[in-house]
Amino acid sequence: MRQRATQPGTTSAPSLTWSCTLSAHASQVGEARRWLARNLGDCPGADDAILCISELVTNTILHSSNSRKPGGTFTIRAEVHAGDYLCIDVEDNGGPWEYHAHSDGRPHGLDIVNALAADWGVDGDPLTGWVVWARLDWPPADRCQPTQGE
Repeated sequence: MRQRATQPGTTSAPSLTWSCTLSAHASQVGEARRWLARNLGDCPGADDAILCISELVTNTILHSSNSRKPGGTFTIRAEVHAGDYLCIDVEDNGGPWEYHAHSDGRPHGLDIVNALAADWGVDGDPLTGWVVWARLDWPPADRCQPTQGE
């Protein structure tokens, strides 16, 4: 997990961490959602996190020119800091991002992440890869029992 994805001023170690690398194909958006859902279980806030990861993965598949190449991948990561926050991020294979404007007046991708997350951002560059991350507030540990992960 990138340092920038953690809550400012927080030094506590994550309670649980997971990562998964998938092929950068549209069929993998659903797999990314299922992967995060399996790891988060029925924790309050899991639905928002799953929607955010779906949007971040979709953006990577649509916009990352290197991840879209044959054999391209992306990596998703999650860190639960029980009773505090959850960080999720998606790292692509780099390259310029190909932006597609939406003119239908509805929120898309990062608009949805912005509405649900306490904070989010983009790190990296075209050569080493882009990481888009989101930090969501997370319920106290006694209200959430995520799995030990995959």
